[in-house]
Amino acid sequence: MNPSPTEDTPVDPQRCGLVAIVGRPNVGKSTLLNALVGQKISITSRKAQTTRHRITGIRTEADTQFIFVDTPGFQTRHTNALNRSLNKTVLGAVSDVDLVLFVVEAGHFTMADAKVLSLLHPSTPVLLVANKLDAVHRRAELAPWLRDMQQRHPFTEFVPMSAKNPKDIARLLEICRQHLPEQTWWYGPDELTDRSEKFLASEIVREKLFRLTGDELPYTSTVVIEQFEEEPGRTANRMVRIAATIVVERDGHKAMVIGEQGEKLKRIGTEARTELEKLLNAKVFLQLWVKVRSGWADDEARVRSFGYDT
Repeated sequence: MNPSPTEDTPVDPQRCGLVAIVGRPNVGKSTLLNALVGQKISITSRKAQTTRHRITGIRTEADTQFIFVDTPGFQTRHTNALNRSLNKTVLGAVSDVDLVLFVVEAGHFTMADAKVLSLLHPSTPVLLVANKLDAVHRRAELAPWLRDMQQRHPFTEFVPMSAKNPKDIARLLEICRQHLPEQTWWYGPDELTDRSEKFLASEIVREKLFRLTGDELPYTSTVVIEQFEEEPGRTANRMVRIAATIVVERDGHKAMVIGEQGEKLKRIGTEARTELEKLLNAKVFLQLWVKVRSGWADDEARVRSFGYDT
């Protein structure tokens, strides 16, 4: 009796593993995570220290499940309770992974980059991801820089790239795949993140806050979700009611967030609601308040109450 075609066809074993994305603030880690996952998971802005938490993004492709962990940029300048929390998150993320993507700006290496590099264990494979390659005008200058980087750490491989280039992302995924162990997947094939919708809602409001206030608003501002309730929808399959508080440290910051006749706060709410409706596939009602909590970023109890580990 001849074997069936399914018995003849070899099945590739599943691969699955953790890939930490690390680097100093503002090198493009969150943009890279979103590109690797293929959908927006982590918020982005030009403001340094936008990412505050360990964000997991999941991509399942053919026989491989990539579990990417985006981390806050490692903080070296300030030592308040918030920054201690962020650095603890980074250290936890790099301690037990299969692969590390060490992200730097192509052609640059700063003291802050060196501090992050010093955290990486020599036994863990590390890819040097030279991001923002599109900003390098003379590629020939990268060769001596790469030689210098090779002296700093036994990198497994160099990957010059731009997170905005789909071909570069596909190449990086294939390189990552080679370093992931053969094991069953940890998540379902359609899952994109292990974070809750409530968490993603707070992140999206915070992103709009930073984008629309520019560099004037200190990075210590945060967002707390007070209400996240799903209700029966009349005209949509889902209806979600969200109430959020934007927490700032000074009255002047509160005035900046609210804007003249409330226009700035209204725009933050409109842009956040529009994006949340796409993300949640729901009709969203979003209410925003602004409260002053002076010194919260250096108050460990309050930092914990706002959802950070200390």
